[in-house]
Parts: sequence; C-alpha cells; structure tokens
Amino acid sequence: MGVGASNAVIRACFEHKFTPLIGATLLTEYEAVLGREALFTKSRLNAIERESLLDIFLTLCEWTKVYYLWRPNLSDESDNHLIELAVAGDAKLIVTRNMRDLQSSQLLFPALSIISPEDFLKEL
Repeated sequence: MGVGASNAVIRACFEHKFTPLIGATLLTEYEAVLGREALFTKSRLNAIERESLLDIFLTLCEWTKVYYLWRPNLSDESDNHLIELAVAGDAKLIVTRNMRDLQSSQLLFPALSIISPEDFLKEL
C-alpha cells in the first residue's frame, strides 16, 4: 500500500482495528472509481490487483442495508448516501477528505462526527 493518512486508515482496517460499513451505493461508487483508469496511471497495482484489493477489503466490512433515506441535503447530493449509510449502521464517525461537503448537512445527527483521516488515526 501507499503512504499517507488515508492509506494508514485502510491499513488499520486490514489490521482489524475497526470495521468499516459498506452498502449498495458505496460499493457501486467504489467499483465505478476502480473503472476510471486515468486515476491509476501512477498506481503500483494493475487493474486486477486493485479489484482483488477491493474484494479483500469488502470481506472486512459490515454490510449495511439502508432502509430509510434521510436526505440530509448535502451540497453535493451524491454524497447523501454516506450519511444515510452511517446512520443505518449506527456509526459514530465518517472518515473522509471531503469534510467540507459532508459537514454541510441540513439534517444533523449529533452522534455522528465527520473527521479527517489524520484525526481518525489520532483516535485509534
């Protein structure tokens, strides 16, 4: 794996230090990102290796069904599913680099915090 805080968060997942949630919409998003070859021109992993890494990652995740759409009305509508997944899975944190968009919710969930990978690593 690479270096940096985001990679360290993924590594901590592989070390079973926490269990990430996954749902249908997030899985679809991950698969779509893997299909964007332009993003991986400097990657050490080829497409098959990246797909295998995702498959392994998914075995560590807790599958979470979202039965109710909360529509937190984020500035980027396509990010609403992340808060819905967190609420459905009773998560306490969303770890992301996209803090600005995820913190702009009109519908607030006081028990849910949006934090950066760096701050998450401090809490581990």
